[in-house]
Amino acid sequence: MSTPATIECELRAFVTDDQYEGLLRKLRTDAAYDGRDEQVTYYFEGNGDPDLRIQRNARGGKIWYKGGKMHEEARKEIEIPFEDEAAFGKFEELFLALGYRVSIKWFRVRETFRLGDVTVTLDDTKGYGKIVEFERLCAEDGREAALDGLREAMAGYGIAPTPKEDFDRRYAEYKADWRSRLGEA
Repeated sequence: MSTPATIECELRAFVTDDQYEGLLRKLRTDAAYDGRDEQVTYYFEGNGDPDLRIQRNARGGKIWYKGGKMHEEARKEIEIPFEDEAAFGKFEELFLALGYRVSIKWFRVRETFRLGDVTVTLDDTKGYGKIVEFERLCAEDGREAALDGLREAMAGYGIAPTPKEDFDRRYAEYKADWRSRLGEA
């Protein structure tokens, strides 16, 4: 018997510095704190697939793939964690040897909280901005109920999801200019 596909349902919003600080204070009292992490993430493009990534973080890292379109509310996700710090460089070398190229680099500080089965993250991404994300994993047939619950949870914090079109536009702007924003130009 096969396991039902896991879908990552997530709603996110760009937030101001004041909103970020307010959310951080409120979540520290309302939610279980899962910690702070500094992350370096590379997105790779090649073979017609723009969503293969590697990440280095405080616990090691991960390789992951997200199916579907960028910034969709629900997407299939395949994730492979690793603990060896040197693996990040080895995976980068492997993907480059396979014909992929680095399309974007992200450097962010992430604060993570748990509200029951909902993960809330506050990201401060260099050159991109501050984002809050409410996320829940579910089976495909639970997608709409999960998204409704996430909308309700966000509303409880006075946050409305940023429209996908705004994320697409900001992502395209960052992608076109990330090297200069990060001082790599």
